Amino acid sequence: MKNIVFISGVFNVLHPGHLRIIRFAKEIGNYLIVGVESDRLAKNKALIKENLRLESVKQINLVDEAFIFDISIIDLIKKIKPKYIIKGKEYENQKNIESKILAGYGGKLIFSSGESVFSSTDLINREINLDKNKLLKSNINVRNFLNRHKINRDHLIAKLEKIKELKVCIIGDLIVDEYIECDPLGMSQEDPTIVVSPTNSKMYIGGSAIVAAHASQLGAKVSLISVIGNDVSAKFARTQLKKYHINDLVISSETRKTTLKQRFRCKGKTLLRVSSLSHGSIEKDYQVNILEKLTKIIKNIDLLVFSDFNYGVLPSQLIESIIKIAKKNNVFVAADSQSSSQIGDICRFKNIDLITPTEREARISLNNFQDGLVVICDQLYKKSNPKNILLKLGEEGVFIHLNVKKEWHTDQFPALNKNPVDTAGAGDSMLVLSSMMLTLGSNIWEAAFISSLAASIQISRVGNIPITMDEVLNRLEI
Repeated sequence: MKNIVFISGVFNVLHPGHLRIIRFAKEIGNYLIVGVESDRLAKNKALIKENLRLESVKQINLVDEAFIFDISIIDLIKKIKPKYIIKGKEYENQKNIESKILAGYGGKLIFSSGESVFSSTDLINREINLDKNKLLKSNINVRNFLNRHKINRDHLIAKLEKIKELKVCIIGDLIVDEYIECDPLGMSQEDPTIVVSPTNSKMYIGGSAIVAAHASQLGAKVSLISVIGNDVSAKFARTQLKKYHINDLVISSETRKTTLKQRFRCKGKTLLRVSSLSHGSIEKDYQVNILEKLTKIIKNIDLLVFSDFNYGVLPSQLIESIIKIAKKNNVFVAADSQSSSQIGDICRFKNIDLITPTEREARISLNNFQDGLVVICDQLYKKSNPKNILLKLGEEGVFIHLNVKKEWHTDQFPALNKNPVDTAGAGDSMLVLSSMMLTLGSNIWEAAFISSLAASIQISRVGNIPITMDEVLNRLEI
């Protein structure tokens, strides 16, 4: 028996949003029909001829049937009688003329869980550098999101002002980032290698240290627990922790290196990355030391954040012990487990309040590279049981998944900065601000919005520079 799912649209330029909504639709039924609006119906929305738009849709192997339609959507529904019609989340609170005819024969209108945030206009305007102070007002997807969840500026500001009351502990891998700027000299005559000459370098704290610095600069009282070496990078890191008024509970080790990541850059582009680090998990005595430090401060902590880069500071057994201590003391727990040049597992962090993996990190953890985002999030819940999921999608923004009483609620918030200077550190800023907002009683929609704003600030400059409250408030124009 065919469970027909129907999607209609103009489809000027096929983009990731289209592919996600098509994948979502295919997961609901077993026969997917896509209707492409004719040039006559689409009018000025059609930037490309109808036959070319249809041809593009037919190239998607998930689509079982596609055609151009030149009749009203109501007449078309009466003709094909789909079991499900899929529309974008932005239509959920609007008048949907399909509802009545669907109800007449038992069909259902489903909104696409916010999986599509692009439009052809978005793609055309990507190269336009909009005034950042007008960005929130100019982006229709942002406005729709804020309206759907009744988010207002005064309420957000009231929550942000309470951050100064928070006591936060960050645990994880401390990293030092070094950016080495180079001038190009040309191509080597001996082998096909680009030759550059270093001109200057600058160091920044990264990993758990920048997460701690973000929280501190935003006003919270912050402690940092990690393990580093006895080297030049360690001295730099401790100096920076003091500069940002972070309670330094970092343990020194004679047998480990401080993780140093070097980026060789030329004319604004990264040519090469070199990582110097210790392999393997920290020894048992360091794990005991971490638990002892945490136990001493836990009763004065509101929020505990895991910043896991999979460089050995957080072995699984230690994670379990830390979560147990935090939960016993009613501390909000959030985690990020990055899998950039290494392999991590966000599902090691079980039964906590918030996880913020990238889509790739989630798929690696689940070994699932086919299903849509809703299925991915459902599987994350089954495997690790977090209360909230912010699934980072890079230039597509963030996918929000909330599981309340076994009923899921989803939405998507678009990326606010379409012209990033340096994407490093975006996830760290999102992790810390979203977890602080949730700790203060904000809902997941508010947390997603304000942390996306923080990420847009972070990627507007080179290097990991802590975000300040003034920067957030200056961008907060709704």
